[in-house]
Amino acid sequence: MKKQFNRMKQLANQTVGRQVLKFTLDSLSIERRMELVRVVSHNTHKRMVSCLQGHIGADAEKRHKKLPLTALSQAMVEGGNQLGEDSLIGKMMEVCGEAENRLASELMQHELQIEKDVLDPLSQLAELDIPNILKQRKQLAKLVLDYDSARARWLQATKSIISGTNTQALTAKADLLKEEMDEAMNKVELCKDQLAADMYSFFSKEGDYACYFVTLLEAQADYHRRSLTVLESVLPTIQPLCLLDDTIHLQQQK
Repeated sequence: MKKQFNRMKQLANQTVGRQVLKFTLDSLSIERRMELVRVVSHNTHKRMVSCLQGHIGADAEKRHKKLPLTALSQAMVEGGNQLGEDSLIGKMMEVCGEAENRLASELMQHELQIEKDVLDPLSQLAELDIPNILKQRKQLAKLVLDYDSARARWLQATKSIISGTNTQALTAKADLLKEEMDEAMNKVELCKDQLAADMYSFFSKEGDYACYFVTLLEAQADYHRRSLTVLESVLPTIQPLCLLDDTIHLQQQK
């Protein structure tokens, strides 16, 4: 029986212990990488939010009202109305004020898109997805400790059989502890498999995460194109007025 006990102890230490240890060491390396991704994503999200002129989380109407361009537009339109239609400055301010309002609308739509397609996914990644996987990693460490404790109790009970007198009772106790150890090991394996699957899923989606930043640049390019279209539609209508005014001044000087 002593020989059998030593053999079971050897198998427990070599087979289970080494497998768990290997996975633990491998997952530690992955964990460091994931934590780095989390920190970088969090910092990028924070800086990106600071670039927005509207209030994050606000609906389209409220965001539009709070934009500095909207305030500029209102001031210019009001100034144009005060100066009247007979004033060239007033007419210019009114037209430019309407253009600024259209630019504000484009900016509002752009920031809403950035929030939906870039900021929200980055926040999900940094604040939920990665932390949840890291929590599983801590849970696995706890389950491994539980298993080690159960295994130690079982080994001690098995050892007691050798030196004990009530072999039947000690064997029954050892069997119960063996069941506890097996159950603890099953929990370790289930958690380990789930953690491995989640880690694999995370890294398999790294290309998707990288595309968030491509989406950012594409959205910015599209926003600037739309804004340029607004300006190009307005400038031809007001530039001739300035040229006409210069011509009138020249004639008056002659």
